[in-house]
Amino acid sequence: RSPVASPQALEDQYSPSRWSPRLDRDTIIDAHLAVTAAGGERGAPGEGPRSVPRPRAAPPPPAGTERARAGAQTLLHVPYGNGDGEKLDIYFPTDPSETFPVLVYIHGGYWQCLSKDNSGFAAPPLVSQGVAAVAVGYDTAPKGRCCPAEAAAACVAQCPPALPFALCLGHMDSMVLQVRRSLVFLVERYPRIRGIYLCGHSAGAHLAAMVLATDWTEFQVVPDIKGTVLVSGVYDLEPILHTYVNDVLNMSREVAQRNSPMRHVTPAAPAACEVLVAVAQHDSPEFRRQSQEYSQALRAAGWSVSLLDLAGVDHFDIIEKLSEDSYVLTQVGRRAVPRR
Repeated sequence: RSPVASPQALEDQYSPSRWSPRLDRDTIIDAHLAVTAAGGERGAPGEGPRSVPRPRAAPPPPAGTERARAGAQTLLHVPYGNGDGEKLDIYFPTDPSETFPVLVYIHGGYWQCLSKDNSGFAAPPLVSQGVAAVAVGYDTAPKGRCCPAEAAAACVAQCPPALPFALCLGHMDSMVLQVRRSLVFLVERYPRIRGIYLCGHSAGAHLAAMVLATDWTEFQVVPDIKGTVLVSGVYDLEPILHTYVNDVLNMSREVAQRNSPMRHVTPAAPAACEVLVAVAQHDSPEFRRQSQEYSQALRAAGWSVSLLDLAGVDHFDIIEKLSEDSYVLTQVGRRAVPRR
């Protein structure tokens, strides 16, 4: 579905660090981890063939998730399921009312790295305004897969009875299911929540978009999703089949189609949430194309959707800056998530 023909060109289009004018492609990933985790995990996966690096010094990393945890009332590593990655970090508002809204953040990392432990950096501006923030963990690839997606029928017999069937369908299926189940858990566990707002970055934006395509009747719970912010996301997974990203994901075409939000845009319900699709000036042309086409598809289906093209940022600092009060996306989020 991508207009890019050359395999090498496609690799470059889906290598976000290739397009940043700030730092070389090795340094920028380390800098991103430092900013979001404040000294947390390192070693993000490589991104295909390396370009000639642009020697520039990385800026000193500001405090991120560690500072957010130290400055807020938190519940960390709350299990919403039995999987190793099925845990939440909850940052409660500084001055909560009897009920309060919650922003659920879904991290990126191309479905194979990062974690909720990198995801609390954006909490301080929210909790100070009476909004709870929840960082969702999920089992990144290659976890969450007990047998090949192509052998789904045989997999039912091979998997332990206690293992949810969806985990047998391939890890992309299980990640989507986990994020959906995390919302069900929040609704059932915390009745004081007044409205859920989703925010996802990169692969997390894809997972958040799949939430919008959920048939909640099978969960017997309908989360009250008031708004969704999708930041530099991927909404059609088929082009990724032909890139290094799929070396770990091991998606078949069927799995990619089943988990492509672009293919599952449903007509907007009367109470459908508002959607903000944000993309960086220095995202690749493919990322920008996908954001534009997905926002158009939502609008055609009757959704209230806005496309925000942010100047002067790349795939990484477009989300890092959410920790800054003056950042435009932070301000938009504050307006979208009312305190009272």
